[in-house]
Amino acid sequence: MDFVLVGIVALLGSGLTFFSGFGLGTLLMPVFALFFPIDIAIALTAIVHLLNNLFKLSLIGKKANIKTILRFGIPAIIFAFFGAHILGTLTEAETLFSYQIGNRSYQVTIVKICIASLLIFFSLFDLIPKLKRLEIDTKYLPVGGALSGFFGGLSGHQGALRTAFLIRARLSKEAFIATGVVIACFIDVSRISVYAKDIWQLGDRLNYSLLITASAMAFIGAYIGNKFLKKITIHTIQIVVGVLLIIFSILLGLGIL
Repeated sequence: MDFVLVGIVALLGSGLTFFSGFGLGTLLMPVFALFFPIDIAIALTAIVHLLNNLFKLSLIGKKANIKTILRFGIPAIIFAFFGAHILGTLTEAETLFSYQIGNRSYQVTIVKICIASLLIFFSLFDLIPKLKRLEIDTKYLPVGGALSGFFGGLSGHQGALRTAFLIRARLSKEAFIATGVVIACFIDVSRISVYAKDIWQLGDRLNYSLLITASAMAFIGAYIGNKFLKKITIHTIQIVVGVLLIIFSILLGLGIL
């Protein structure tokens, strides 16, 4: 059952997030956490996420916009360290309130509320016709990179903010996806380097069979997503991103994610 559930989530998550640029880790980590301690679940998710991004890089990486990568990616990496540092100084005081559904407890924090509010704001630019026609100057890309990196280091939620800014960067659909993948790879390598010591200490507890299954199914999902890329328009991708951003924001604001 664990192989089937993890495989299905990896396949569907990878296929869907091929277009949206975020969500695979959000979907996969809770499933891993059903079968393993949280530290192992986080390590497994991080590895699958990186391998999947490297595979997507091989499929579409050559379409990436180098200028956008530099203007967005460098601030993202730098501010990720600031976010991670601040995370280490936060206390339980940041929790606004908690609630329980069944046996699970959920926490609503200031950080999650801030991210959710930002994402809902940006999603409106992809869903409301008048706002869709507004252009966001590319000079603000470094600001988007800084916000994405900072909140990524602070809470791990960097993919959705990255997508929210890149979708307005006037890139082609191929360049939008490829650029996001390259930046995600940079972030993944950075966080894997932090996890490396803990991953090494986990040894055989990593469950390599399950890791290979999840990675293989994620590859298949990305491959299928790439096949559909030629059949969709950037307008379709904007709608998908806008809807997913709102759903993600609501779940994040409620403390479920």
